[in-house]
Amino acid sequence: MNGIKIIGSGSAVPDHIVTNDDLAKIVDTSDAWISERTGIRTRHFIQADENASDLAILSAKRAVAASGIAPKQIGAVIVATITGDTTSPSTANRVALALGVEPNTPSFDISAACSGFVYALKVAQGMIADENERPYAVVVGVEALSRDLDFTDRSTCILFGDGAGAVVVKSEPEAPFDAVLGAESDPAIGVPGDMNKTEFITMDGRKVFRFAVRITPKIIHDYLAKTGEALDDYDQVIFHQANSRIIEHASKKLGLTPEKVYQNLDRYGNTSGASIPLALDEMVRKGLIRKGSRILCVGFGAGLTWGASGITYDGPEH
Repeated sequence: MNGIKIIGSGSAVPDHIVTNDDLAKIVDTSDAWISERTGIRTRHFIQADENASDLAILSAKRAVAASGIAPKQIGAVIVATITGDTTSPSTANRVALALGVEPNTPSFDISAACSGFVYALKVAQGMIADENERPYAVVVGVEALSRDLDFTDRSTCILFGDGAGAVVVKSEPEAPFDAVLGAESDPAIGVPGDMNKTEFITMDGRKVFRFAVRITPKIIHDYLAKTGEALDDYDQVIFHQANSRIIEHASKKLGLTPEKVYQNLDRYGNTSGASIPLALDEMVRKGLIRKGSRILCVGFGAGLTWGASGITYDGPEH
């Protein structure tokens, strides 16, 4: 199967910023309590007149503009989200319509929570592997988690934010790309739904933390064992932005230097499926990712799900 590479990226977050001090006014917490335990200081929340699809569309349009391709060249639109506006039409349907892609273009959502973007990259590889005329896919991660938060529960409402990140990937025979994916059924993190019988996001924080610090190094070891590569072959490692302690623990265990491990959760919080592409686009705009950069994306979270994928950036530099 042909590999894929990234040829453009984009992101979008709501204008409304919520600080730790803002949350301390409505729940028993403080800036120090939140920042010391999570690394988070601010996050962005959508407002009543905004939707997850608005962020997805804007990030996708920016990624397509950066890639330089025309909408008619897009062969698939895939959105990773657990907080889409509606089940049907899917968020991807809405993105495809806004982009103006050809009507015979497959567009659909996938649900893998914080690992969703990594899953979506692997799906995109398969969707455009045999495309000759339209060898491009738009892959978006987007969440509007603030609408599912219980603002009386300080263990969850402090963690999450809203945002979107997108990439355009191109199928190419020689492009190095691979992924390892995994999952197990565990309600350690729950989101609103019929079986969950809750209106809000719920989480067993200690269990999730133990899972994350255990699984994160294993994901990378499994990936490198599959590909025969070494961590030194990668210029940047982008972890799901859940908690600074998790990222720092994994980095130390793997011997990664801070320069190789980007963090932006201090400004955005945990944006679930959006966190990796949101960080990726910010790194591109800061010049930390350049043409030819090799990137290892590592996701883990609700489901429980996990995964890693290695991909090359071949888009414009900033």
